[in-house]
Order: sequence, then C-alpha cells, then structure tokens
Amino acid sequence: MADLTVTQQPDSSRFEAHLDGELAGFIDYEAAGDVLDLTHTEVFPQFGGQGVGAKLVRGALDQIRQAEQTVIPTCPFIASYIDKHDDYADLLAA
Repeated sequence: MADLTVTQQPDSSRFEAHLDGELAGFIDYEAAGDVLDLTHTEVFPQFGGQGVGAKLVRGALDQIRQAEQTVIPTCPFIASYIDKHDDYADLLAA
C-alpha cells in the first residue's frame, strides 16, 4: 500500500485517512471533554480491501492516546478492532 496518513480534523469532528493525498475514508466522532464517541467509520469503495479501515482506526486511536483522551466505540467496526487489539483497551472510557 502507498503512504496512508491519518489526521484529525477538529473543525469537522473527524479523523481522515489520505492515501497518496486522496481522501480514502474517515471516522466521525462527538467530543465531550476528554472523551471521544467514535460514531461512524467509512472507507470509500475504491479503497476497500486494502486495509485502509484498520490503519485509519489504529492511526486515530494512537492520536487519541497521545492526547490522553478516551473513547466510546459506538461504531461497530471500531468496537471490533479494540476487541481484537487488547493494547487499545485502556482507551475505553469508564
């Protein structure tokens, strides 16, 4: 896979994945203090099957950890990702 970057867009309340400069997918969230409710993940069809979703979630969770925030994984894709990757369980909001 080419270079994938994940950036937070606070004005849009989402994390975006760009593949070679092109928007490939995003995670929508709702913020309440230091807790982000991750509500929806979408990868555009032309980028499907390339691991973009997993890399997007990992990139977002790493940035959330760095910002010392926690998450509510309302999105089933993100909830499943955290279930499969115990190293992110500490990010779950109490």
